Amino acid sequence: MNERMKELVELLNRYATEYYTSDNPSVSDSEYDRLYRELVELEKAHPDQVLPESPTHRVGGKILDGFEKYSHQYPLYSLQDAFSRAELVAFDERVRKEFPDASYLCELKIDGLSISLAYENGILVAGATRGDGSIGENITERVKDIPLTLPKPLTITVRGECYMPKASFDAVNQLRQENGEAEFANPRNAAAGTLRQLDTSVVAKRNLATFLY
Repeated sequence: MNERMKELVELLNRYATEYYTSDNPSVSDSEYDRLYRELVELEKAHPDQVLPESPTHRVGGKILDGFEKYSHQYPLYSLQDAFSRAELVAFDERVRKEFPDASYLCELKIDGLSISLAYENGILVAGATRGDGSIGENITERVKDIPLTLPKPLTITVRGECYMPKASFDAVNQLRQENGEAEFANPRNAAAGTLRQLDTSVVAKRNLATFLY
């Protein structure tokens, strides 16, 4: 067994639990990405030693107690990172093998909590977190600030990101400081922690925003 692979799997799984479930990361995103990419390269080199609990096999976090589970109609896959021009060029080459005339639209990456919204005949029937990509947490009662109906009677699933704007983040941390509570580490974890509140009135007061793809 490749001891470094085993060490990386244990580290990354612990960091993922801190990030996705506890909303209290102990390492930066860049450090996590660096370790994750090291594990990916080792697994490519030693495919016969890939551990079944490797984080490369899954997408997100666990379902928390107090939330109804929601089965996604379509899998919610993780976005792939690119850290160099060479990786972007390689991505473009893969795309153009299937779609020679492809063009691109670039958008900002909003760092919040990935969500899925399901509409039936133009009416919102469910909002859910990504969870493990197949099963998420039903947060319908916590996303009622998004449109409950559509202009047309569409049956559609929409993916997006629920996040906390900087002004909301500063206001929430100011209030937590005044109440003697621990401040949120960053807006992403503040948004995740807010959506996991069982008291929907707390969610309403924190002024989250949603960016839909």
